[in-house]
Amino acid sequence: MAEITAASVAKLREITGAGLMKCKKALTDANGDMNSAVEALRISGAATAVGKAGRDAREGLIAQYIQPGAKLGILVEVNCETDFVARNEGFRAFCDDVAKQLATNPAADLETQRTAQVAKIGENIKISRHHRIEVSGNGLVAAYIHTGAKVGVLVEVGAGKEATVQNDDFKQLVRDITLQIAAANPTVVSRDQVSADVIAKEAEIAAEQVKGKPAQAIAKIVEGKMEKFYQTCCLVDQGFVKKNSEISVKDHVAVVAKQLGDEISVRRFVRFQVGEAVSGA
Repeated sequence: MAEITAASVAKLREITGAGLMKCKKALTDANGDMNSAVEALRISGAATAVGKAGRDAREGLIAQYIQPGAKLGILVEVNCETDFVARNEGFRAFCDDVAKQLATNPAADLETQRTAQVAKIGENIKISRHHRIEVSGNGLVAAYIHTGAKVGVLVEVGAGKEATVQNDDFKQLVRDITLQIAAANPTVVSRDQVSADVIAKEAEIAAEQVKGKPAQAIAKIVEGKMEKFYQTCCLVDQGFVKKNSEISVKDHVAVVAKQLGDEISVRRFVRFQVGEAVSGA
């Protein structure tokens, strides 16, 4: 029998939001296996905060740079030790410069500049990750940095015609999609990008939650739960925030495409939140 420590119980509580006693019981039943304990709490309905695990509390900023013409853009996360430094104008300027340099050259060696900032500011600074998107064919790349620069989005939206890319309605759609991603936090563009393993696990958990009901009822309930799952994680299936979720993102894109007489598609996106990918010091 694995030892259930107070630290492991606290970690499970942070991951799931479940009560201490429920977390301790779940870990005991799972013989200390964290993943099994999380799954058990999800099945029982006790988990309320799954998805928060991995959000490191470290400070920093998300910066972006879009090259003129909006055919290439980059999103960068730069970390520091305190929010005081994250709000410093010099640090912000450094982050913006890092984004611009990496957009031009993703392999740029920024170590000398980083160490100079460490010496200047007096805190450890880490350029933890970046993601660069270059448009293929007709389309635009756009970025959005939420107030406080703790969340940033980079997206590529494609069109069939070059004229569409220059249209103000298309440009507004692209901006709206960046806001959607920032607010609703999807993980993929569409349901065909969700892995088969994830789908199978979600369906298994949904079925376990209604175990004991008639088979026909279980199938219908699982189908409904899976639809809600897709509406949460798939961008195009989400309710469009700007329209108070009255229509889906996919339907709104279709409306704009029809108005412009073209085919429009969200090709890819990334969403960074400060601290998500930061490992040990």
